[in-house]
Amino acid sequence: MARRARAKQDLDTELSDLPPELRWREWMGRVEAVIFASPEPVGREILARVVGRDCNLELIIDDIRGELRGRPYELVSVAGGWQHRTRKGFADAIRAATGLGAETKALSRSDALILMCIAYFQPITRAELGQFFGKEVSRDTIGHLRGLGFVAAGPRSPTPGAPYTYVTTPAFLSHFGFDTLRDLPDMEALEDAGLLSKDKILAGNLPGIFGIDDDADGGDETDLAQADD
Repeated sequence: MARRARAKQDLDTELSDLPPELRWREWMGRVEAVIFASPEPVGREILARVVGRDCNLELIIDDIRGELRGRPYELVSVAGGWQHRTRKGFADAIRAATGLGAETKALSRSDALILMCIAYFQPITRAELGQFFGKEVSRDTIGHLRGLGFVAAGPRSPTPGAPYTYVTTPAFLSHFGFDTLRDLPDMEALEDAGLLSKDKILAGNLPGIFGIDDDADGGDETDLAQADD
């Protein structure tokens, strides 16, 4: 006997039977619920599935953020979507209570320098990174950044041999709190402010955009000569 397919019940997104105020509140609730239930930032195309065609998602997000003022968590724009995140001021309390956040993705100073160059100059090959630093960048270093989820293989380079290039990932944006790569500090502005230059990069003098303290992971790891194959 043939099985009868269960009819799929479509979600009513227009909610035309509700008065405007209640319709807006329902849309807000749906959007917040979807974001809350997701472990990753939720993009516009996903949220558009639960609201009406004429719903302005930016205004919905603004209203949700307004209701979260004074709460220990907030709704942030990150990695091309939106995500609930605990406010930074409560980080110590969370670590004390649960230990969460005590172990972070470790970046040595040399890792951070290479990641910084990939972020600003992507897509970039390993050979091009080596030319920038004047020293070969090891496959192990690239592999470590890939293992952390910050870097992925990009398109093949049009240069002889067609080597792979490297690019940053959505996980990179999410981890460092960027919505898009356009949120990276403007390189020219950093140079004009004296915070960034090739000499300073090579000397390990970071502007702090990747959360590397001046005292973190110093010593031999700063020297890219230690990262040879």
